[in-house]
Amino acid sequence: MFKAIALEKRLRRCRNVRTIGVKSNFLEYAPEEREAILAAPKIYYPSVFYADLLDAMGKNLFPSYHTYKCVQDKIKQTALFDLCAIPHPRTRVYYGKRQMARITADFGLPLVAKIARGSALGKGVFLIRNQDELASYCRQNHAAYIQEYLPTDRDMRVVVIGKRIVHAYWRVAARGEFRSNLAAGGRIRLDPLPKAALELALHTARLCRWNDVGIDIYEHDGRFGVFEANMKYGKQGFRQAGIDYDRLMEDLIANGEI
Repeated sequence: MFKAIALEKRLRRCRNVRTIGVKSNFLEYAPEEREAILAAPKIYYPSVFYADLLDAMGKNLFPSYHTYKCVQDKIKQTALFDLCAIPHPRTRVYYGKRQMARITADFGLPLVAKIARGSALGKGVFLIRNQDELASYCRQNHAAYIQEYLPTDRDMRVVVIGKRIVHAYWRVAARGEFRSNLAAGGRIRLDPLPKAALELALHTARLCRWNDVGIDIYEHDGRFGVFEANMKYGKQGFRQAGIDYDRLMEDLIANGEI
């Protein structure tokens, strides 16, 4: 049976995928592994390191090169949302010694401050209620990523793989917690999501050319917007809905959807 070639471990349990692993020195791969990578019509989960290199060679990739470019980078995601006119919370990034004064002039309290790059699972997301908390955040972050605070106790996670939505669910925050991330105590609800939220998530993925992404959608004052995109989304929502993620991916590969 022909097996697709993957580098990262995401598909290691898929029966129709051969996972080779990620080595930063290409010549550390065995000759047969190098040949398999170079001969493969498509590389699955090439890693952040190899995505742009293989793309430069003209190699077909899944997820797309564009998906990898925005992994855990809130600044790039926000800039892309602005360029594509995708609704999202009012957001600005501040640098330099006067960042706190500029933040105070532009935003009221409370506000949301985030670690701009590398954070996930709700870590590095802070509800700033006063000047002391803001000063502490600014001292620790050269790039201050600031968003307006939209009070809500839930959001929606919509997972797009390939060109379609494969799963969607609510994430409800724990009592006393403003973050709905499951790692922060949030819980999953499988009630149907509004059609407009699903359409916005799919529209966002298409415009941004992301083809393996969990998009977090909020509703505020009757309007829907995008909080952020997660390219390293978890599988708990799939498990709770009784969806076999590995079988799903096997089928998508076999059907040529990804």
